[in-house]
Amino acid sequence: MNTTFFNQTLRILLLFVLVFGILYLASAVLIPLTFGVVLSMLLLPICHWLQSKGMPNGFASVLSVMALLVVIGGLITLLQYQLSDLVEDLSKIEERVNNIVNSVKDYVKQHFGISHREQQKIIKEQQGSTMGKAAGMVTMLIGSFAGILIDAILVLVYTFLFIYYRAHFKKFILRLFKPDSRKETEVVLDNAGKVTQNYLGGLGLMIVMLWIMYGIGFTIVGVNNALFFAVLCGVLELVPFAGNITGTSITVLMALAQSGDTRVVIGVLITYGLVQLIQTYLLEPLVVGDRLNINPLFTILIIVVGEAVWGIPGMVLAVPLLGMFKIVCDHFEPLHDYAFLIGPPKEKKGEEGNFITRLFKKNK
Repeated sequence: MNTTFFNQTLRILLLFVLVFGILYLASAVLIPLTFGVVLSMLLLPICHWLQSKGMPNGFASVLSVMALLVVIGGLITLLQYQLSDLVEDLSKIEERVNNIVNSVKDYVKQHFGISHREQQKIIKEQQGSTMGKAAGMVTMLIGSFAGILIDAILVLVYTFLFIYYRAHFKKFILRLFKPDSRKETEVVLDNAGKVTQNYLGGLGLMIVMLWIMYGIGFTIVGVNNALFFAVLCGVLELVPFAGNITGTSITVLMALAQSGDTRVVIGVLITYGLVQLIQTYLLEPLVVGDRLNINPLFTILIIVVGEAVWGIPGMVLAVPLLGMFKIVCDHFEPLHDYAFLIGPPKEKKGEEGNFITRLFKKNK
């Protein structure tokens, strides 16, 4: 047995356990801090543009964060406007849900011989046992909302500070390395920032296009408050793979509760299928592209790990962070093997854009 290889592998595994353990235990501190780093990278082009117009660094940093607030505020206003219309339909939705419940009760009575009175008694017993849990859940939700608000303020503060002191932080990182490797380190920092900006910028543009397509599709098939559900499905794209399925499932359930028309539900599913085809074969290659250059297996794996460590914020941050790690691995020779593992397989010349060829060709 190669003892050296075994010891090196063991050290790497212990390092990963230590890193993810620290990430899990310090999540309350690290999640807002990481969001601040990622958002500051996204807003840097705006700050640079403002400074090129002769604006001081501090004022440009403030305006960059305010631009982010304007976008978020506009999105919240749009959702609130649509949500007010949705609240007006709650009585109709409640009536439809009651009809569905009564239909289920009739089905249970016909096939299992349990009368409506017995079913109602069972439901009341279950409701009584869960009242305490419901009250605790409401308290937990209020506390969670307060925590989210505090974290949001922290993220904005961190974002501003990272933008304003970016040159100072960059000099500090460079001072950690020997003079002969600082140039390479600076290239790594610049590339990591550019990759994050390109990925998040392309993702934002794709989400806007998804809003338009989902909005048109849901309106055509007759979904009430189509714009609200279109924006919801688009925003949930921030969580890769799971987000779009979650958004579409919510839309299907609400369409079923609003009208009960199976044709609307089928229309929603057809819209989802068509949008996914356009997103996969047109939008992602053209708008997002291979910005991160990561193997799909490790994209899914890092999302699962991110959810296990940081929950939903971890799912949102996992892919950009893995992209930054890939940049580091690409530029430091001891980590080249890991960059090769994380990256996609190299295609033969002339086959890069041929999906069918890539899918069915024999592995060599």
